[in-house]
Amino acid sequence: MRPYILEETNWKQIKNQKYEVAVLPWGATEPHNYHLPYGTDSLETARIAADAAKKAWDKGSKIMVLPAIPLGIQNMGQIELPFCLHTRLSTQQMILEDMLSALYNQGIRKFVLLNGHGGNDFKQIVRDLQPEFPDMFISIVEWFKMFPLAQHFEEEGDHANEMETSVIMHYSPELVRPLEEAGDGKAKKFKLKSLQEKVAWAPRHWGKVSEDTGVGNPKKASAEKGKKFLDDVTTKIGDYLVELDECDLDDLYE
Repeated sequence: MRPYILEETNWKQIKNQKYEVAVLPWGATEPHNYHLPYGTDSLETARIAADAAKKAWDKGSKIMVLPAIPLGIQNMGQIELPFCLHTRLSTQQMILEDMLSALYNQGIRKFVLLNGHGGNDFKQIVRDLQPEFPDMFISIVEWFKMFPLAQHFEEEGDHANEMETSVIMHYSPELVRPLEEAGDGKAKKFKLKSLQEKVAWAPRHWGKVSEDTGVGNPKKASAEKGKKFLDDVTTKIGDYLVELDECDLDDLYE
């Protein structure tokens, strides 16, 4: 029993312990090339939340990790694939509002949304909901954006790539199929130069971008690379949780 994981703890523990920070992992359910599980985003984000919370708990911070939400926003082309679960932005907003309302009424004033899916974009939702919870500090952490990929990995990409494959190889190796079965994650780019240079943005049609649903070659992935990367990521998030636990919400600016 880990007292910082809601699904594992109990009323006896919670009744006698005041928690300062709630962490909500949020992922997605979608294909991840041929070799990774559909639940990759949710599985890895829940584990990252747990590891970061442990590091913070061991330093005396009182953190609670909530059950992960496995429902993300998908791109066209991906959504047509069997069992790829798509959630509308309005649905995500309702879920988040319900979570915040429950926690707010229970006295929690520090909240972290740990996002693990690139298709999710919670900033505008948080801006919209914040006035309903004026004295609650709501923040977003996107663990996959914390470090440049080149700092830990050899290949780029943003879906079932070397990084994500290494993460799951470390956390759940039994869920990873042999890498020789994986597609190479080769992905097409927009022909429009302005889209390539990020002058403009448009969602990708996944079925026209990737044949194996991956974006990024996973073949150089390893559990060792995943472990090192995750240690850096969870240390950074853990430090933030400690900082948030100790901060005075009435004195946040300098």
